[in-house]
Amino acid sequence: MIALLQRVLEASVSINQEAIAVIGQGLLIFLAIQKHDDENIATRMSERIINYRIFVDSTGNVNNSVADINGDLLIVPQFTLAADTSKGLRPGFSQAASPEQGMAIFDYFLNILNLKYAKVAAGRFGADMQVHLINDGPATFWLQV
Repeated sequence: MIALLQRVLEASVSINQEAIAVIGQGLLIFLAIQKHDDENIATRMSERIINYRIFVDSTGNVNNSVADINGDLLIVPQFTLAADTSKGLRPGFSQAASPEQGMAIFDYFLNILNLKYAKVAAGRFGADMQVHLINDGPATFWLQV
C-alpha cells in the first residue's frame, strides 16, 4: 500500500463539477492498493497516517500529527501510484491490485480509518475525479507499508 500525503490548508474532490468531499487544514492522501495488500496492511497504514508527525508545533518544529492539530483527512484512491516506471516510456501496472481487490481494501481502509478518527472524507473509487488543493509548505510525503 502506498500513500502520498500532502499537507494542505484545504482540499476538495469533485465529480462532474460537483464537490463530493471538502476538507480544511489537514492531509490530502492519494492511496494506491497493491496486489499483496490486505486488511492488516490497511490497518497499519491507517495508524501511520493518523500519527505521522508532519505538522509544525508551537516551537516551529515538525513534530505534530494530524490528530495533534485536529486536522481533516481526505482520502483519494489513485492506482497510478503503484505504476512501475523503471523502464520504457509507458507505466506498467502489474503491481496494482485488481479493481475488485482494490475496492475491497479501499473500503476496509476507510471503515477502519473512520473508527479511529472522526474527520475523514473520501473520493470515489474508480471515478474520474478532479482534485483541488492548497498545499501547505509545500510538504509531501511518501508512505509505504
